[in-house]
Amino acid sequence: MWRNRRAYASVIGAETGFTRAQCDAHPDGDGSVHYTNDPHSNGDVYTSLECASAMLAALYQRERTGRGQHVEVSMAQTMLYVNEHVHDHLWGGPVDPDWIRSFQPGDYPVLTVANGEKVVISGHPAERGTFDRFAEAMGTPELVNDARFASVASRLEHLDELLTLIHAWSLTYPDADAVEKVFDHYGLAMGVLRSVRDIADSEWAAERNAIVTVPDRSGGGVRVPNVPWSFSDAAAGVSGYPRFRGEDNAEVLRELLGLDDAAVGALHESGVLSARVPSQSQRPL
Repeated sequence: MWRNRRAYASVIGAETGFTRAQCDAHPDGDGSVHYTNDPHSNGDVYTSLECASAMLAALYQRERTGRGQHVEVSMAQTMLYVNEHVHDHLWGGPVDPDWIRSFQPGDYPVLTVANGEKVVISGHPAERGTFDRFAEAMGTPELVNDARFASVASRLEHLDELLTLIHAWSLTYPDADAVEKVFDHYGLAMGVLRSVRDIADSEWAAERNAIVTVPDRSGGGVRVPNVPWSFSDAAAGVSGYPRFRGEDNAEVLRELLGLDDAAVGALHESGVLSARVPSQSQRPL
């Protein structure tokens, strides 16, 4: 039905409910929602990962059965597949008032401590059990007996009041490390709200070799994320150098299809292939 439409990450995010759900989780103060496009290319990235998984599965089957596979991966289906809240959006049955379905992470508190650092708490403050941990961490066990916070339903009804208390409490701590020690003691996870550059420049990134520098083929270098996996008996990591668009067209088509230079040249001239050829100084040694 939609096979002939142009598909990019922003299109797929909009069509599959992903972008809308992100914006719906953060309404304006008057309850209205300002819809903005997702700044990340999730539809591209997730689909490429699912494609890699499917290819590995097909290769494994070929090793076991000797039969190859044609692999097709849908961007829209991928975004439904990786969305852990789809089941909640599709639920049509009754909802127990003592349950917060699908975690509702959009309501997780983002707190500010005395030095201005912001932290995200992984836990809904109205949830059963989690509310008690918040009350204990804040040193206010009496909140458990407060009529406004006696049940999940009443806590959701008075969520703004509960969050006001939590925000005021967090400001009494000097920095993120101090407040994390308290939350950790009571079994709540917390993360500092960092920029990409913040974490790339952190001691953790240096210890994990999470960011590496690759040559830009013009005498400089570009910092990029390293691969996230490590193996017990094999080396893994970013290597080589960035390729220009279509730089390897001739080599790939020669190896896979047996095309000669003339055939590859004809494909370029007809517009079937596109390439940006590096200058002499940009070619690898």
